[in-house]
Amino acid sequence: MNQQLPYAHDIFPHIRIVMGMVIGLGVTRLLSGLARIVQHPGQYRLYPVHLAWVVSVLLMLVHFWWWEFGLFQIETWTFGKYLFIIFYAVTLFMLCALLFPDSMLDYTSYEDFFYSRRTWFFGLLAATYLLDVIDTLLKGPEHFARFGVEYLFRTPVFVALCVIAMLVRDRRFHIAFVAAALIYQISFILRLFDTIV
Repeated sequence: MNQQLPYAHDIFPHIRIVMGMVIGLGVTRLLSGLARIVQHPGQYRLYPVHLAWVVSVLLMLVHFWWWEFGLFQIETWTFGKYLFIIFYAVTLFMLCALLFPDSMLDYTSYEDFFYSRRTWFFGLLAATYLLDVIDTLLKGPEHFARFGVEYLFRTPVFVALCVIAMLVRDRRFHIAFVAAALIYQISFILRLFDTIV
């Protein structure tokens, strides 16, 4: 008895389920962290830069789930492509874990925690920008070309800013970086991802 091979559009929902589980864990981590702040507002001193990165990463996760619908265009799925997508999702989850640790006992405030873990956080954030390039190429040259010169400029600039953020503790730089990143992120989504197709 011959077994019918699945079509590409049948495979993608299967992959999307696993990807969604990992992204769901990240969203849960961020929302649980925010809920903990609401439940115990005086337990640890808040830090606006940390909270702004929480908002940015939460938006990144929601946006990731939205833009990955473009993967339905992939005609041939390989285990390597599947592993890459899962690795990308795991990297995003790790960003969430670095914003809200299991325990804050070793830290005096969210500011203290944020700066003590900034090398890991910004290292992973830089990695997500590079992973995004591979992800965009996976969807085909036409999809990649859709973003134009801006995309080629955006990626190295953000990676460079992440490297600086790993090395520098200057509060003004971190305020400016997260503010610029959030404004650009919202602008990028509204201009290029307002519709799913």
